[in-house]
Amino acid sequence: MKEFDFLPEWYKGGRRRQISWRAQYVALAGIFVVMLVWNFIAGHSVSKATGQLAEITSKQTEARSASSEFDIIKSRAEQLRVKANILKEIDSKIDVASVLGELSFLIDRTIALKEVDFKAERFGEVQGTATGRGSMVRAANSSFGKKQTRSFGDVRFKIVINGIAVDASEVAELVCKLEDSPYFRQVYPSFSRNTEVKTTVGPVTESYKVSEFEIVCYLANYREEQKT
Repeated sequence: MKEFDFLPEWYKGGRRRQISWRAQYVALAGIFVVMLVWNFIAGHSVSKATGQLAEITSKQTEARSASSEFDIIKSRAEQLRVKANILKEIDSKIDVASVLGELSFLIDRTIALKEVDFKAERFGEVQGTATGRGSMVRAANSSFGKKQTRSFGDVRFKIVINGIAVDASEVAELVCKLEDSPYFRQVYPSFSRNTEVKTTVGPVTESYKVSEFEIVCYLANYREEQKT
């Protein structure tokens, strides 16, 4: 049987154009949806990357600040270390309180001190430059009484005591006490002379005869060895 197509060509062409347009519309709609999804994903990625960049920038700023503070602290620590070394070098390491306590124990109430002076002397200044046989001064760790002291290095300490006493016998007794004390050595009086001291109480002025003295001794923080 032979089939006959009674549809006109213009109708068929219009029908094909409508189908083509619909396909194009569907494709464009798909592309638009894909673009929306892509823009959403890209925007989220950009926002996340921006946040991460801000966080990294903040951490870098904190790291630079911490590094600057560390450099400042390091510089201060170095300055303190230098100062500590200087203090260590100039520190005499004398237990002054113990020495003064020993003096207070040895000195009677009949003696009044004017001045107690500590002077550091280098051993070379004491023994001179002579060579050969003789005594050699060497620092030593010794003890004052029952207390342990530290080494004083290459210096020894001379103590000059100035004061007044009731009479010369009190000065001689003080010299003997200093010689017997484990704190001191090489005790000798520089001078002892009679003088007058005037005191005024209200309208009354009285004069007293006293003995003015000066005693020199050394701290017993070193020992002498014979050099051969």
